[in-house]
Amino acid sequence: MGETLLSFDEYCDAIVAQTDLLARHVQGADPAALVPTCPGWNLGRLLRHVGGDHRWAHDIVETRAVEPIDDDMVNDPAAYAHLDDAVLGGWLVDGATRLAGALRAAGPHVPVWTPADEQLVEQSTMFWARRMTYETLLHRADAALVSGARFVVEEPLAVDAVEEWLEFSTVPEAYETLPGVPELLGPGRTLGFDAGAAGEWLLDLTGRRPAWRRGSGEAAVSVRGPVTDLLLFLYARPAPGVETRGDAELLDLWLKRTRFWLEM
Repeated sequence: MGETLLSFDEYCDAIVAQTDLLARHVQGADPAALVPTCPGWNLGRLLRHVGGDHRWAHDIVETRAVEPIDDDMVNDPAAYAHLDDAVLGGWLVDGATRLAGALRAAGPHVPVWTPADEQLVEQSTMFWARRMTYETLLHRADAALVSGARFVVEEPLAVDAVEEWLEFSTVPEAYETLPGVPELLGPGRTLGFDAGAAGEWLLDLTGRRPAWRRGSGEAAVSVRGPVTDLLLFLYARPAPGVETRGDAELLDLWLKRTRFWLEM
């Protein structure tokens, strides 16, 4: 993991704050309402997934796990089906608070298992603090879309979340040669991302593996918009403020390759 824009303690604070906002977004909302950005899920399933994520990460941190642990609490729809919809808000906040507490008790650099590429990302509690911040934030966007709540993200959070995505886009699964899939890497293949005063980034696909940096440069395709919309665009969420120019085929291929983990 490269240098992050937020500190470990700020991530711990953000996990709880984003969960509290999520719980507020869904107050009075119909838990049976479908979530268009998570096909096949309703709002109740979404909330149980987020709460399960927090509890899964908590158990990894609390036990100092160095191998994967059972993730049924995240992916099994029946795991928390017994919970009454009326208690989901408090249950969510309780799980986030416990996760933040376990992270703080451990500190940022305790070795634990993560699902990330160990050559790119430090296998530590810092990964979980950052990842659970943005897992919660993006699902808050899903919930807001359903409930009609106003979705606002503080600029430092949105910028750091974009950079986390760019880091994930350099893992081998996103660019390695696959049968029947066009090659992603090649001459002249560069992507620029412009969020105005919030920041700019250049992704270089011309080498042996993708590499990104802060700043601008010549790009075959450019993506421009407010940083929150840019983040939503990367995560395949509605982002009306984003405009794209240039090699649309390259952009579509890159998005398809880098979004693989959203479908897991």
